[in-house]
This record gives sequence, C-alpha cells and structure tokens, in this order.
Amino acid sequence: MNGTGTLYTISAPSGAGKTSLVNALLERCEALRVSVSHTTRPQRRGEKDGVDYHFVDEAEFQAMLDRSAFLEHARVFGNLYGTSRAWVEEQLAAGTDVILEIDWQGAQQVKQQLPATRGIFILPPSREALEQRLNGRGQDDPEVIAARMTQAVEEMSHFTQSDYLVVNNDFDQALTELAAIITCHRLATSRQQQALGGLLDNLLN
Repeated sequence: MNGTGTLYTISAPSGAGKTSLVNALLERCEALRVSVSHTTRPQRRGEKDGVDYHFVDEAEFQAMLDRSAFLEHARVFGNLYGTSRAWVEEQLAAGTDVILEIDWQGAQQVKQQLPATRGIFILPPSREALEQRLNGRGQDDPEVIAARMTQAVEEMSHFTQSDYLVVNNDFDQALTELAAIITCHRLATSRQQQALGGLLDNLLN
C-alpha cells in the first residue's frame, strides 16, 4: 500500500475487550499494525517484552521523555505509558495504518498533534458485564477491581471525544464494525488516488 497511512486511537475502560478485538482486527486487516507502548508497569506473567509492551524503568522512560521521543504519554494507575513518535511516523509514511491502544488522555494528545487521527471508543454492554469481566481475569484483588470500576466510569464519560463508538456486546459484531471503519478510510478518495494511480492514468489519459 502506497501513500500515507491512517492513525487510529482505540480507547476503552479496562475489561471492555479492547485488546482481544484489536488482536482479531490485526488478523483480519492487512497493512495494519499496533504500536507497542513503552511502560514502567511491571511485566505480568505471560507477557513478552517488545511484544506486549517495551518494559522500562522510570529513569529510562524519563530520558526518552526528555528527548521528546513520545508522541503521547500518560500515568495510569501509578505507571507511565508512552508511544514512540519515530515508529509511528515511519509506519504512516510507508502507507501502513497504525492503531494506538491508549486511554482518552493519550488519544487527545495524539489528536492535538495529528488532527487527521481517527478516534475509536469501545464500550462494554453494561456495568455488570464490565465488572464480571474484570473479576473473571483472576489477576486483581477486590480493592483493585473497585478502583478499576471507578476509573472505568470516568474513562467512559469521555466517549464523546471519539469519532466512532463501538459496543462490545457480541464480539464478532464489534469486530465487523471495527473492520468497517478501517475499510471506510481506505476507500477515501485521497487514499485511493494514490493507490490506484496507474488505473486512473489509464482511464483518464
């Protein structure tokens, strides 16, 4: 794919199924990549450095911040997260669409710097379903889950700042809707004019 890719931010409260949907979306859509964030969060069992996150300590994160190496960064639940500016710009220049899995604050930072960014927000079907999903992980104690539920309500209140809203009630339906958003932007005239240059020349000359 030639030309400039599209940058998407996908935000959701913890437990809404964002990561599972994004992973499935990557399998369905070609020329689509997800940015691997840098974080100071401790590495969880089963996670791989450089795949799930780039795990760094606070000193290294701060050094990168001082170099303006991040497109956006935020502190969430006491941990720092940041998106590599150079990697994103390189992918977009190559015509690859990029997904950033970040919270609403990070999405706003990115939108301010790159106004063409498309924001997607994923909602759970209900508060009850969200709490059940958080409990089902078996990773956190009740106090942590209660804190995450409080944070989730705050997070969801910012859905109006996104361009698209998807409810993850039925996984396959939500995935289809996400894929439709990607396809829609790939069919935009500005993208197609670059991708179909040879055909347009043949048709019009």
